[in-house]
Amino acid sequence: MKRLSEGKRPRIGLYSAGLQTYWSQFAGLKETLLSYNSFIAERLGAWGEVFNFGLVDSEQKSREAGEFFQSRNCDIVFSHAATYYTSSCVLPVHQICTAPCVILNLQPEAEMNYEKTDTGHWLAQCVGCSIPEISNAFNRAKIPFYVVNGLLGLNYTPKWALADENTVERQEAKRAWEEIRQWCCAAMIKRTLTDARFGFLGGYYSGMLDMYSDFTMIQAQTGLDVEILEMCDLAQCMDAVTEEEIHEKLEEIKNFFTISGDSPSDPIARKPEEEQLVWSAKVAAAQERLVCSRKLDALAYYYHSQDGNYYEQIQSGFIVGHSLLTAKGVPCSGEADIKTAVAMKICDSLGLGGSFCEIIAADFNRNTMILGHDGPFHIAIADRKPVLRGMKILHGKKGQGISVEAKVKPGPVTTLGVTQTGDGMLKFTISEGEAVEAPVLMNGNTMTHIRFSKNPAEYMDDWFAEAPTHHLALAVGHHADQFVKVAKFLKIPFAVF
Repeated sequence: MKRLSEGKRPRIGLYSAGLQTYWSQFAGLKETLLSYNSFIAERLGAWGEVFNFGLVDSEQKSREAGEFFQSRNCDIVFSHAATYYTSSCVLPVHQICTAPCVILNLQPEAEMNYEKTDTGHWLAQCVGCSIPEISNAFNRAKIPFYVVNGLLGLNYTPKWALADENTVERQEAKRAWEEIRQWCCAAMIKRTLTDARFGFLGGYYSGMLDMYSDFTMIQAQTGLDVEILEMCDLAQCMDAVTEEEIHEKLEEIKNFFTISGDSPSDPIARKPEEEQLVWSAKVAAAQERLVCSRKLDALAYYYHSQDGNYYEQIQSGFIVGHSLLTAKGVPCSGEADIKTAVAMKICDSLGLGGSFCEIIAADFNRNTMILGHDGPFHIAIADRKPVLRGMKILHGKKGQGISVEAKVKPGPVTTLGVTQTGDGMLKFTISEGEAVEAPVLMNGNTMTHIRFSKNPAEYMDDWFAEAPTHHLALAVGHHADQFVKVAKFLKIPFAVF
């Protein structure tokens, strides 16, 4: 499917730190360190737009570098410890440029050639020497920073080297570069959210107190803009939908979903009627018109209408269209849970899905929690084509319509919840588990059995202690480390359980 919203490439700053005094003392050292700098810049280019200052080896160069990165609005700055250097050589960079700083302590060799290595060659390996000094100086200057430790990961040995520098297959290199990738992805999330516009359509489900959020607080902590929408905005789009758009959307629905028969167990879950499918197609076309016209990157929605109201008829078609939008990079969260829309957008931007979930039940025999909702669903992470069921009742909501029944594909998963704490701050709640194949209800809800490291009762003990919002985003793969880096990058508290 053509995506309507993509993650934004981050602006990545890079410099290598050294000591100016060395260059005249040890021929070839400076050039060697700059070759390492070029190697790092090339690898970083896979994850963003790189602004490479080159070598910072004095207080003056440090100030120039800080202004260089600040003027280019860098989202993150990697400080490559190329050799020993004094902390005064780099502190001004990060006093001037306020982007998060990640120090790269990447040694070129796994071990030195102890019999042949002279002082000049040793200084190319002496990359960890400055890190304690930098840590102390940054701490006293109240500058937050992170450090990646390991091997540089060259796939060749330079002519200048006296030992094997081909470390690309070493775990110390792979681990380091995975951390670097995750930091770049965290920067991507920050830029994506800062540039994003989230729609808020309708109002909160009355009485769901954990849903209620401060839009100013959300923008202050994430940078995203909240566009408040009314049902009449969507109704206007409905009026503009053409018969051709309805036909195209109906074909899209039939290609993407399995149209169910009657549920064998639930009398309110029936085969969708053709009239319901056509109406859902029209609503879906209007939803896409609204998203495109308002340039939305995500949407939180809920509408509680009067019986028989035209807006009630519109909302009866919400789930199908919002599932399609979610698949196209515009995550949609029900019950107006804009915090969970943030979680879903983070997951989707990282290519991990991010389906809208809450607790369905626990299965104490299988040692699983069942997570899901009445929609929408992220089709990209389904184990098969999702099923559409016609619902005579949308439980807890007005009217009737079509709902999505689906399961996440078996394998590793990570939950990401975004809640609001008593002090008005956002907070991430993060858990890793395994999606397992197991029977679920056939009642038009999405449902997936998740096995966590603890049994359901113990897991819920830990989960509820974090005062979560009752919704969350379900992502494929184990990505707690990535979500923690996003939280740190956004300066949002987090809990992993």
